[in-house]
Amino acid sequence: MTPEEAIRLLREAGCSPDIIEHCQMVAEYAREIAEQYNSRCGHDRPADIELVTIGALLHDIGRARSHRVKHVVIGAEIARSFGLDERIVRIIERHIGAGIPKHEAAKLGFPKKDYMPETIEEMIVAHADNLVDGTTRISIDERIRRMKRRRFRRDAIKRMTRLHAAVMG
Repeated sequence: MTPEEAIRLLREAGCSPDIIEHCQMVAEYAREIAEQYNSRCGHDRPADIELVTIGALLHDIGRARSHRVKHVVIGAEIARSFGLDERIVRIIERHIGAGIPKHEAAKLGFPKKDYMPETIEEMIVAHADNLVDGTTRISIDERIRRMKRRRFRRDAIKRMTRLHAAVMG
């Protein structure tokens, strides 16, 4: 799939121009992060740059129908209805924050499973999304400050810090 085809799918799903622009910014940053990750030594498996790019472009496809946290579940359903690769579906499902563990997902009314990013591609897209507010890049420190202001649970902030370390080195 090309980036142009991914953007066409966002439009076909009904995403607004501002969501598409956000997705493009996340994809640009995710690609940069993936390239930096790959340039560092010691990785058993480099990040798949094309998968990161397409996954990042489509990560918010569920926002065509909802702007709540459940957009990840809705987005995965939309992606499956388009017949997309399951690796892309998992990026969409697992991009929220630094992931949602099974017990928290159940409280949110999600299907009972983990929504934690597992592959490096999933981690990179989730982290790039955390560091792009609308179309503006923010630092990890700013993201954590905002989480604290909004009274996020300590374990969510710790997950964010661990994700940052895993992706950014």
